[in-house]
Amino acid sequence: MVTSQLNSFFQNQLAVNGSATDVVDVGTVISIGDGIARVYGCEACLAGELLEFADGTLGLALNLESQTVGAVRFAKPMGDNSTCVEGSIVRTTRSVANIPVGPGYRGRIVNALGSPMDGLGAIEDEAQERRSLESPAPSIMDRRSVHEPFATGITAIDAMIPIGRGQRELIIGDRQTGKTTVAVDAILNQTDVLCVYVAVGQKNSTVAEMLTALASLMDLSTVVVVMAGADEAATLQFLAPYTGATIAEYFMNQGEATCTVYDDLTKHAISYREMCLLLRRPPAREAYPGDVFYLHARLLERGAKLSDALGGGSMTALPIVETQEGDVSAYIPTNVISITDGQLFFSANLFNEGIRPAINVGISVSRVGSAAQPKIMKQVAGQLKLQLAQFSELQAFAQFASDLDEATQRQLARGTQLREFLKQAPGQPYSVLQQVALIYTGTRTNVLDGMTDLAAIKSALLAAFGERSSWASVNVKALGDIEERLRDEIDNVAASIPG
Repeated sequence: MVTSQLNSFFQNQLAVNGSATDVVDVGTVISIGDGIARVYGCEACLAGELLEFADGTLGLALNLESQTVGAVRFAKPMGDNSTCVEGSIVRTTRSVANIPVGPGYRGRIVNALGSPMDGLGAIEDEAQERRSLESPAPSIMDRRSVHEPFATGITAIDAMIPIGRGQRELIIGDRQTGKTTVAVDAILNQTDVLCVYVAVGQKNSTVAEMLTALASLMDLSTVVVVMAGADEAATLQFLAPYTGATIAEYFMNQGEATCTVYDDLTKHAISYREMCLLLRRPPAREAYPGDVFYLHARLLERGAKLSDALGGGSMTALPIVETQEGDVSAYIPTNVISITDGQLFFSANLFNEGIRPAINVGISVSRVGSAAQPKIMKQVAGQLKLQLAQFSELQAFAQFASDLDEATQRQLARGTQLREFLKQAPGQPYSVLQQVALIYTGTRTNVLDGMTDLAAIKSALLAAFGERSSWASVNVKALGDIEERLRDEIDNVAASIPG
């Protein structure tokens, strides 16, 4: 007689006697170590179901075999053998991995299980609703086109590689090229967008420094941080991005605009590879499991711009991927590039030349394009990307040429000036009008000719269109074309700077 028949028999007998019963599927730990437990029994266990161990810790069932279940534990690996041993009992919970969600998450720092870790006490309304970490992406009929600008405050991005609300834009490049800095600057520039920053495999000290710097520049009540540090179990690093997406989804479904930064998905894939190798799943390319593409696809597809019938909320996804020596043909980079709606490629060579942000405009792209740009930005920045790409090509050629004609030298000088105008220090986002003024000035041939003090004219333009200027209250959406008074203001500022 099989287990299910025995369960039915005992339930029937207890029902006859009028006694309430709750059948729990249990198993026995037969091996444990490195964050992995193999459990004999638990025949009714489901894929992705939470398991409760004898010491009260939880695990996630991933491998369903004929007689055993392979589970990953949420406890740190160094505590496995001391708190849960072979022969101990494991029970199923009849639920998948889920977290409580609610408005109380604003301004909080939580772990991969949604528990607060900032010392500010329990999260308010945490019992209001629970959402599964794995939820289906919005269907095509539930979405609408990406058309609202997601302003990062970074001129090079907003002008040439614009991002829209609900878009998935990859940030990719070698380590120490400014990827996280740009993502944090994008968070800094948001006023009506709830931002979720997911730190996967990062040093706790690094994240703490970043949050301290961010807190000195903005109100963190619109930021949620999901933390799974380098010292956490691989299971928690694997779950953290899904936790961040679940929190952002809650606010998106309330009609709010949200943004989720995944820093970074390379470490996320490595943690998943570690789990799968310990579970003895067959490895594929670069020892990653065969479903690593689905790992990131089902995460990033949750980013969307919802239809008006569903509230019109949005989740903008900014995944970060690290490359080695600029190799974008590696497994994880090519996977995520094919999933996302464009990429910002950061170049180590540009970074070493002192260009910030170090974005390689030639191979960076946004598949949404000018659909997510204000009309005035479209007008002034239409030829900017082409001009910079031509300058980069000409600059590479000029390194091998000994004698350049006057026209080529003039074009190289113009390109150098334009690149200087696009440089931007971290933590200093620009408004749309400030960006328009810089681009309009930098792309006009008759303004900068003979100008040597570019820093002075750039500072003057930023001040003329800054927060304290009369232009601060101008509605950018109402400026269809670059108006005459705006052109006159830019020309007057440029003329006031001595050459």
